[in-house]
Amino acid sequence: MARPRVLVVNNGTLSLKQLRRRFEELGSETDAVHVSEVPDRLGSRYQAMVLSGTKVRAYDGEYYRRLLDLVRGTDVPVFGICGGMQIIAVGHGGELVEGPQRVGGYEVQVDTGDPLFSYVKPTVTVFQRHTLYLRQAPPGFRAIGRSEHAPVEFLRSADGRIYGSQAHLEFRSDGREILRGFARLYR
Repeated sequence: MARPRVLVVNNGTLSLKQLRRRFEELGSETDAVHVSEVPDRLGSRYQAMVLSGTKVRAYDGEYYRRLLDLVRGTDVPVFGICGGMQIIAVGHGGELVEGPQRVGGYEVQVDTGDPLFSYVKPTVTVFQRHTLYLRQAPPGFRAIGRSEHAPVEFLRSADGRIYGSQAHLEFRSDGREILRGFARLYR
């Protein structure tokens, strides 16, 4: 039986290698493509798509237009990590605000009824590295995780196909288990 294949969109993350390794540990093949080279369509080659973090501001709608068109047009599960979530949220009308700088492990409360959190407890410790936060989930999405500093640590689209995480899930054991929950969505 063929292993599922995940397209990892590199938005300039410093941890592309770690992110790909997590999915490969979970039994998926991965291909990486720079955000400037995303395909127009995924076709049947990929069972999921992951958007990495970024140092570029998510408000650059023109720069991310092709990526956002792909996210909206594909029928496979999509997961935005840190800046990837911010790109998705802003592209759907969300607003980012400056907040305290967080680097390291922080506790987040998650909605364990969501399939994404099938393998974790209601409070997880995930790795954060950012200063921008979503004030609220954009139209068509809802918050499924929150913390003291961020009302939207995790989000999910109304149809359950698009997810986002403020945290870098490629680090820490709770992050790995959340990615395991995502992998269940495309197997």
